[in-house]
Amino acid sequence: MSSEYLLISACALLGLVIVAAAMLRGWQGWLTLKTRELEQYQRPEIEGGAGNGMARIEIADLKERIRKLEAIAAGVDL
Repeated sequence: MSSEYLLISACALLGLVIVAAAMLRGWQGWLTLKTRELEQYQRPEIEGGAGNGMARIEIADLKERIRKLEAIAAGVDL
């Protein structure tokens, strides 16, 4: 009688270990997928496929436009 309970508990423990290992493997696969997605979006590009240099130039251009619009709104001639 005692050996039957021991066998059942051993099988249940083995099943739990198998399920936990499968879930861990799935979790690692999901993390790998998300890492690859993040690496893909690390390279910001603007219109026309330009890289970081063009993005900086475009940001500087936008800042200049904002400065001019603020001057116009304040009534200052440039």
